[in-house]
Amino acid sequence: METILSLYVTLMSVIFAGVANMAFCKYPTYQRLNIPMDAGRILADGKRLFGQNKTWKGFIGMILFGGLSQVVWGLILKNSPSLESLNLFYDVYANSILNNLWIGFLLGLAYVVFELPNSFMKRRLEIKPGKPATNQWKWFFIFIDQADSLLGCALVVAVLVPISLVQFFGFILLGAGTHVVVNQLLYWFNLRKNPF
Repeated sequence: METILSLYVTLMSVIFAGVANMAFCKYPTYQRLNIPMDAGRILADGKRLFGQNKTWKGFIGMILFGGLSQVVWGLILKNSPSLESLNLFYDVYANSILNNLWIGFLLGLAYVVFELPNSFMKRRLEIKPGKPATNQWKWFFIFIDQADSLLGCALVVAVLVPISLVQFFGFILLGAGTHVVVNQLLYWFNLRKNPF
């Protein structure tokens, strides 16, 4: 149970950042950044590189909210030493604003970068941006949609902190399950178009 709690405490800021970024992307602020990362580029196969939904607004927003959320989460944990001791980052790095800022930026960057190969594959298979697959790939992509960004975050943790393989895959699996629950809530609050 302590291991599961430790995984949540270590990456809780990523959940906060993801929710904040979803709201940021939904509302009409900074529209000049709301342009596709692939700039509409069509590859030799006649399909988009990433699609309409991978925007610079979401990319930059996740990095910025990643840093901000990690700083705020670090300040919250300072007031709860028992929870602070469960954050794996603080086994190696001091719980300081500067450390939390660069760790949060790295987590946010990994989150969005590791979503891009999934978008690339879905465009090749003609799965519409922002829509779940409806063919034989449906369940594969439902899992990948939840786990791709968590793989990136788990790699950041593994590079910065010595963790076991169980912890590494725990981040991905537990994170993917949590991602499903958070997506359902975002869908319910009209911050997300699809429940998956």
